This record gives sequence, C-alpha cells and structure tokens, in this order.
Amino acid sequence: MVFGERLKMERMKKGWSQEELAEKLFVSRQSVSKWENGQNYPSIEIIIKLSDLFGVTIDELLRSDEELKEKVIEDSKQLAHPKIKFIFDVLFIIGVALLIIKIGILLLNKFTALDISLYGGSFWWNFGPLILMIVAGVGASMVKDKYQED
Repeated sequence: MVFGERLKMERMKKGWSQEELAEKLFVSRQSVSKWENGQNYPSIEIIIKLSDLFGVTIDELLRSDEELKEKVIEDSKQLAHPKIKFIFDVLFIIGVALLIIKIGILLLNKFTALDISLYGGSFWWNFGPLILMIVAGVGASMVKDKYQED
C-alpha cells in the first residue's frame, strides 16, 4: 500500500474530512489532497504528527511507500549538513576574530604609547588564527563533499 492510500484509509477510519485533518496538522486541505493522491509528500515533522494522530508507527507510514522513504532520508541529510557546517563556520569566525584582535593590538602598540601584550605567547597568536581558519575550511569542504556523495 502506498502512503497516499494509507493516509486516506487512516483518515477515513477516524471519520475526518481532508479539511479536518488539515486543521489538526496546520496545513491546507490541498496539501492533504496532494498527499493522498501521491502528488506530493509531507515533511518528516508532519509524518510524526500523522503517526501520533492515527496511532500507528512512523515505520508503518514510511515503509508503505519507497519514494517517501527516500524523501525522508534525503531530508534528514539536508538537516544534518547545516548543523555540522555551522560548527566549522564558527571556528572560521573565531579564527578571523583572533586575527583582527592581533592586528588591532599590534596597530595600537605601534601608533600609541600603549604597550599591550598578547596573552598566550607569540606562537598561539601568530599561528592560532591561521590553524583555526584552515581546519574550518578543510572541515567545511569535507562535509560538503560527503554530503554531495550521499
């Protein structure tokens, strides 16, 4: 049984119209109609809500339709990708911020009477920002390549 048929069967068991189901899911009636006719598929969040509403497992809903199962797998990859990439973006921004701080302090020391020393030693301040930015760039590239492979 494909997902659309299963959805319609479960909805009719409850005695709900497409409009009533749509209201419970906070979607349009047209969305429910498209799901039932196999023209479109719901997001994983909606599938979870449907599972709760109908008292069936997510597995029962997903395994009924191979195309839907593939869509959910693809959607989950898209959700994981930005989270990992975000970590590398933060590392890159930290590296840039440290570099800007170092340049700012060097300029202040050169053009003013201030003598601000950089905490942590010269190795960290000379190579730390560079290392962070390289690791972030390589990491983001690896995530992107891995995501494109899948």
